[in-house]
Amino acid sequence: MKRLPLLLMVLLAGCASYVPKPLDPAAQARAFDARRLDGPDVRQFVERSLGHEVAPWPPKSWDLTTLTLAALHFQPDLDQARAARLVAEAGIVTAGGRPNPTLRPSVEHSTETGGGKSAWSYGGGLDVPLETAGKRRYRIERARHLAQAAALREAETLWQVRSRVRAALLAAYPTGALLRRQRELQEELAHLLERRFEAGYASRPELTQARLGLSRATLALAENEKRQAEAAARLAAAIGVPAARLDPAALSFDAFDRVVPLAELPPKAMRRQALLGRPDVRAALADYEASQSALQLEIAKQYPDVSLGPGYLWDQGAVKWSLALSVVLPLVNRNQGPIAQAEARRRQAAAALLSVQARAIAEVDEALAGYAPAVRTLETADALLRDEKTRAGAADAAFRAGETDRLAWLSARYETVAAELARIDALAQAQRSLGRLEDALHRPLGGDAMPAEHAGLSKDAHYGDRREN
Repeated sequence: MKRLPLLLMVLLAGCASYVPKPLDPAAQARAFDARRLDGPDVRQFVERSLGHEVAPWPPKSWDLTTLTLAALHFQPDLDQARAARLVAEAGIVTAGGRPNPTLRPSVEHSTETGGGKSAWSYGGGLDVPLETAGKRRYRIERARHLAQAAALREAETLWQVRSRVRAALLAAYPTGALLRRQRELQEELAHLLERRFEAGYASRPELTQARLGLSRATLALAENEKRQAEAAARLAAAIGVPAARLDPAALSFDAFDRVVPLAELPPKAMRRQALLGRPDVRAALADYEASQSALQLEIAKQYPDVSLGPGYLWDQGAVKWSLALSVVLPLVNRNQGPIAQAEARRRQAAAALLSVQARAIAEVDEALAGYAPAVRTLETADALLRDEKTRAGAADAAFRAGETDRLAWLSARYETVAAELARIDALAQAQRSLGRLEDALHRPLGGDAMPAEHAGLSKDAHYGDRREN
C-alpha cells in the first residue's frame, strides 16, 4: 500500500496540463495597425520562400510574387486552414489510441475466522479490452484520409489568397497618367475650337462636341481616381496590411505584360490538369476514401470486442487466481443503423466528388470560351494602337512641315491616347479571363509564378509560424 501514492504520481506525471492563452482584441488591433510590408519578419519569410536573399530591402517594386508571399505571411485565412489541418492530424493520434485497462481492487472482511487466519481478504482484477475485426486500423485509415483532405483544403486556401492578390493587383493597374493626358488634350482641343468659333472658322456643333468630350474626360478621370483608391484598399485587404501601409507607386504590373497564347492551352489538357491537380477535387476524393473507411469500421462493429479479466485474490491465506472473459452478444443490435448511415454518407461523398469534378470541367470550359475572344480583342487593340501611332507620327511630321494645322495634330495625339486606353482595357479583359482560367486550374499560367514551395500541395506549411518569428 505504501507504493500506491508513488504509482499514482508516475501515472499522473505523463498527463498534459492546461495552459491558458487569452486573446486581447485591442492588442490584436494594434498589431494589425503596425504591420509593414518592409518589416524584418516579412523579409525573413520572403527570403526563406524564394530561397535567396532579396537585396536591396525593401524591393524597389512589389510584384505579384512578392505581394503573394506577403499575403501568405499575413493572411489569417491560412492560420485557420492550418489549424483545421492540425486538428485533423491530431485525429490520427486519437484514432490510433488503444483503450486503457480497468483496475478493480477489492477488499473483503469475513466474520467467520479461525485458526489465526486474518478476517480480511485482498484482491483485484483487470479488465483488458481487445478490439476485433480491424476496427482500430479502419479508424486510423479514416483519420488519415481526413487529414489528407484538410491538407488539400489548406492548399486550396493558399491558392485563394494568391487569386485575390492577383485580381486586386490587376484592378489597380495604373491608367491615371493616360486619362490626365487625354483630358489635357481634350481641353486644348476645346479651347482651340472656342477660338475658331469666335473667329467664325468652327461651327457650334463642333464646339459643343468638344465641350462634351472635355466633360466626359473630366468625369472619367474622377471615376478612375475613385476606382484606383478602392482597388488599393482591396489589394491591402487581400495582402492583410492596413491600406495606409501600401504605396501604389511601388507596385509592379509586369506580371500582366504577357498573355498566354491559345496554342499553349489545349482544352483536353486543361481539363485533365483541373481533374488531377485541383486541391478541391483531390480533397473530395480523400473525403470519399474516408467514407469508405468509415463504412468498413461500421461493418467491423458487427463483431463484438472481447474483454479479458484476469484476477487475484488473497483469501485468508489462500491465493486464488481467476480469468474472466466477457463478450457482448450481438443478438438484438447488429449495427444495422450506423452501417446504413455510413453507406449513405459514402454515396453522398461520391456525389460530392462528381459535383466538384463537373464544376472543375465547367469552369475550365467557361474560362477558355471567354479567354479566346479576349485575346483576339487584345490583338485588335494592339493593331489599332500601332496604326494610331503611325498616323500620329505622320501628323506630327506634317505639322512641323506646315502641311497641317494644330487641330489635326492635336486630334491625332488624342486618338493615340484613346487607343492606348483601349489597349489597356483589352489587356485587363484578357488578364481577367486568364485569371479565371488559372482559378479553374489552380495553378499560374502567365506572369509571376508562385514559388515551388507554395505552388504545390505539400503539407510543409512552414508559413504557419510566420508570426511567431
